[in-house]
Amino acid sequence: MAELSTLARPYAKAAFDYAKEHNAIKEWESFLSATSQVVSNEEFSALLSNPAISATQRATVLMDIYSDGVAVQSSVALTNFISQLSEHDRLALLPEIHSYYSKLLSQELNVIDAYVTSAYPLTEEQRKTLQESLAISTGSIVLLHEEVDPALLGGATIKVGDKFTDGSVRGKLKQLKTQLTA
Repeated sequence: MAELSTLARPYAKAAFDYAKEHNAIKEWESFLSATSQVVSNEEFSALLSNPAISATQRATVLMDIYSDGVAVQSSVALTNFISQLSEHDRLALLPEIHSYYSKLLSQELNVIDAYVTSAYPLTEEQRKTLQESLAISTGSIVLLHEEVDPALLGGATIKVGDKFTDGSVRGKLKQLKTQLTA
């Protein structure tokens, strides 16, 4: 999987830089999202692996499918991007390209994801307080992703980027057990 990320990263960066330069960031995000869903489809995946279908035909089919799903005509840049991917047998990278492009977009907009797992669903007030606290501490706009795990007993765990905070009762009990047995 690391190899796919390594291959996808330069394509995503090039797409993002182009989109930013041409004020088309949202258009490209939508395009990459749609086309990554298409190439993830089993039938289209079979088409990608069929040696009887040329790179040009693959690109054309993908762009036709994309154009059917949107009201706006696809731009020459989008078509060229898909053609380049197809020529280098890289269409299967579109989901990875979209993923990395989304990360670049979040960085550009100064948005971070915070993953909160709590023993019980958060109230609106708790959600707001947590979001504000995280926004102040990170200096970013925070998107909360919530999950409920009753096994935590109480409290919550929070993951922002590579930082993990365990404020759960289960975590506190494990910590106490470690201290008592040490």
